[in-house]
Amino acid sequence: MVFLRTTPPRPVDVTAVFPELAPLARPAVRLHPRPGAPSVGESSVGGPLLWPAGEPWPHCQASHLHRDSGFRKSPDDVRLKRHMQARWHRDHNGRGATPEEAAIKERNTVRLAERFAAGPPLPADCPVPMLPVAQLYLRDVPLLRPPGQADLLQVLWCPYDHVPDWKPATALFWRSAAEVVDILATPPEPYEVNYPGYMPEPCVLAPEAITEYPASLDLSPQMLLMVEDWSRWQAAGADVDSSYAEYPRDFYDVHLADAPGWKVGGWPPWGRTDPNPRCCTVCDVQMVPLLTIASFEWDGGEGHSWAPCEEQAVAIAVKTAGRCCGQDPSQPTRVEVGSTDNMQIYVCPASPEHPHTDLIQ
Repeated sequence: MVFLRTTPPRPVDVTAVFPELAPLARPAVRLHPRPGAPSVGESSVGGPLLWPAGEPWPHCQASHLHRDSGFRKSPDDVRLKRHMQARWHRDHNGRGATPEEAAIKERNTVRLAERFAAGPPLPADCPVPMLPVAQLYLRDVPLLRPPGQADLLQVLWCPYDHVPDWKPATALFWRSAAEVVDILATPPEPYEVNYPGYMPEPCVLAPEAITEYPASLDLSPQMLLMVEDWSRWQAAGADVDSSYAEYPRDFYDVHLADAPGWKVGGWPPWGRTDPNPRCCTVCDVQMVPLLTIASFEWDGGEGHSWAPCEEQAVAIAVKTAGRCCGQDPSQPTRVEVGSTDNMQIYVCPASPEHPHTDLIQ
């Protein structure tokens, strides 16, 4: 089923107030992932991949530290808990486990015990199967710049933190969908994930092309002074609440610059650090954002203005009443990276086949 998500018009036409920003506009595609049952032939987050049966499934070969996060669960246990939370969200009086859920939980416990009884290797001592993060077809996201005849991007990550940055290791694969004839039916899974937030909920997508402008941290000192000049906003007749008069830069960052959420292209969502340019390790060209993996589609404060038109009512309701039973419409993928931050994947604009890099912000 095709569904749409539409970003509301920005409260102010930023280039009408600051024509100097027009040359900095960048195209982006908000992916708008929402829980569903995607197939291998669809673009998705956390869904099944169109993976050739004859090609080895990616495994992380790194040494994984025995650092107990206190949240380690098997993928089956994560799925069960989410299923129960979704049911509780629908029926506030239905707390506890149903007989069917209790049976699944017992089966998961027995299965895990059997694996340990058979002497499975510890995570630090064996390659770990990676988890699907995103699958993007060029037909759905034309902004992708695949190499050669490729028309499909697949992103996976390791379900464990990696030092020194304490984030999952990522892997990118470009391929031609037409060349995949025999599909791997049952990919291997890790026997546990370090955090439930490293296991994306299967989501279908509603890609939407938008235009972005750089966050204030990416502006030159001269342009930053311009954005911070309240008289410029007033002279342009911008309808901005006077509460922003002392800090118009905040209004710009929250409502007019880069969009939150999962997206392709656009500008980076800086915040944890100042802008940190990434350079290709092969040709030293400055890399560009490919994919933003977001913990939230919008924030619960003023940033809810980025919630799609179709979900504004529920965004406002959650802002007022809070989320219920672990369900938050602004976190449809159930992904959490860093301290509810974003992971940005960068690629070389000269050659997508050069090694990528990633960064938590």
